[in-house]
Amino acid sequence: MRLPGYHENLDILHIGTEPNRSYYMPCRTVGEAATCAREKSSRFILLNGIWDFKYYAAPSYIPTEAICPEYDRSGFNTIPVPSVWQNHGYDMHQYTNVKYPIPYDPPFVPDLNPCGLYARTLDMKLNETSSYYLNFEGVDSCFYLYINGKVAGYSQVSHSTSEFNVTKLLQDGLNTISVLVLKWCDGTYLEDQDKFRTSGIFRDVYMLERPIKSHLRDFFVHTSIKDADGLIDIDFEYTSTPIETVCTLLDPGGKELGKATAKNCKVSFLISNALLWSPEHPNLYTLLIEAGGEVILQYVGVREISVKDGIVLFNGKAIKMKGVNRHDSDPITGPTISIEHATRDLALMKAHNINAVRTAHYPNSPWFTQLCDKYGFYVIVESDVEAHGCGTDMDDDYNTNSSVIAMDERFDEAILDRVQRCVIRDKNSPSVVIWSLGNESGWGPSIEKAGRWVKQYDPSRLVHYEGETWPAPGYKQDVSMLDVKSRMYAPIEWVDDYFEKDEHYQFVVFWQYSLANSINTS
Repeated sequence: MRLPGYHENLDILHIGTEPNRSYYMPCRTVGEAATCAREKSSRFILLNGIWDFKYYAAPSYIPTEAICPEYDRSGFNTIPVPSVWQNHGYDMHQYTNVKYPIPYDPPFVPDLNPCGLYARTLDMKLNETSSYYLNFEGVDSCFYLYINGKVAGYSQVSHSTSEFNVTKLLQDGLNTISVLVLKWCDGTYLEDQDKFRTSGIFRDVYMLERPIKSHLRDFFVHTSIKDADGLIDIDFEYTSTPIETVCTLLDPGGKELGKATAKNCKVSFLISNALLWSPEHPNLYTLLIEAGGEVILQYVGVREISVKDGIVLFNGKAIKMKGVNRHDSDPITGPTISIEHATRDLALMKAHNINAVRTAHYPNSPWFTQLCDKYGFYVIVESDVEAHGCGTDMDDDYNTNSSVIAMDERFDEAILDRVQRCVIRDKNSPSVVIWSLGNESGWGPSIEKAGRWVKQYDPSRLVHYEGETWPAPGYKQDVSMLDVKSRMYAPIEWVDDYFEKDEHYQFVVFWQYSLANSINTS
């Protein structure tokens, strides 16, 4: 099978995908939305389960006709989706920390690129007034998508959602979905996280049935505090022309506080004596959005983050984060994590007085921050960017070469794309207080561009990136977009020296202790 080579082309990151949007679940009725379980939505078709699966040593070994509905898949095995194929007898487990799992030759990857062809048949009764969106919440490392033997698209960025409008490719009756997943792509050079390297469709897959006419595409909830009152502002975006959008706000006890219709794609609520959100008191208001035959439930936490004289203030008070770095990781299922698993993690953290989580080193499952909203945690959401392999694969001088990719303009759009996908997806969770541009990828213009975009798009939160500690030799840094001074594994001498200086950064000092895995602000 000859592929078009998107997986080795930094100018092509996604084909056929929808624009990024916040994570939400459309429902048909208020009753469906009120269950807070996406499986209860009649607009939601879960495609998890047993899929046909064939493992190949390289794409060139795959028959071209294997993606077609009429192809005889009797020689295929099966695999659960979501999962990773290394946990089901294919390929091999690999652990590497800093070094890349492949020879360093960006954007190219080996021709012998292990891959898995997934397929399943779906019987559908199509509604002519509906559009159908196919969602993949996590695929490592990239994938080519085919519907009924026709190309539907391509996407990468393992830990982000890829959404495709497949309406025109579907038919009444049986439909065949084929997904070719490659172990490596040019994105592998930006996913060099310290973890087991695994492959496959490792997060949920589902279809959304939505109105074919204009419907709500995205929304952004902003909150602020004035005296004892809380202000909630919501901006709406639609697939085409704006439609009537009615919002109902309920207090944390379920009492209706007010109802408003959007004007100029905006709605505002003023709450007297607002109950504020914090890890100690995770008060959540309920926002019901009704538009075009859909209902979306969004929990809203009223809180405000600021920095004054180098001190982080949360709702006007200084805070201390006692946190951990968390991977989506399980000894049995690998990176495939259930809500029950994550809830156990958070309960264990609460029991040990932990109040903060850093999603190291990529966005966790899209519902994870919603759990943190509910149970009360500060969250630092980290973009799916880590490129420290270039610091060791070129020679032994890590500090000199760790910025090679960040300085390479070919990666500008790829890095920006990963940061944008992270921020836009999780922007409506009150638990998210800091955006991290990534981890251990050195410093360069691409990082600065991504950071400037974040501060313009969401100035309400802080921006962090530890990699500014390791600039490229001779490069004049612009760190104006950063709110957090970071240094991993900082020696005590470094901390003492920082505070002895006459001039300090006018933002929070942030450091990690490798033994305690703690995050402190002061």
